[in-house]
Amino acid sequence: MKGPTLKSRVTLKPEVCGGRPCIRDTRIEIAVILDGLAEGMTEADIIDHYPQLTREDIHDALAYAAELSHESIWKTAVPA
Repeated sequence: MKGPTLKSRVTLKPEVCGGRPCIRDTRIEIAVILDGLAEGMTEADIIDHYPQLTREDIHDALAYAAELSHESIWKTAVPA
């Protein structure tokens, strides 16, 4: 997803969370949202735990992750 929505919701600032991607105006990292969803939390569960988030924030976190997957930056472990 490209465009103004993603750019306005996902921020990368060196002074916030060490430059890791976060939802704008929070210190909630995109990885935290993705981890919650991967563990089976629903959007409602995440919003209940982080009430400053919106459904759109969660969707943009997913869109951000999807965009990264298209950039071929995945690191894979090589079996020993």
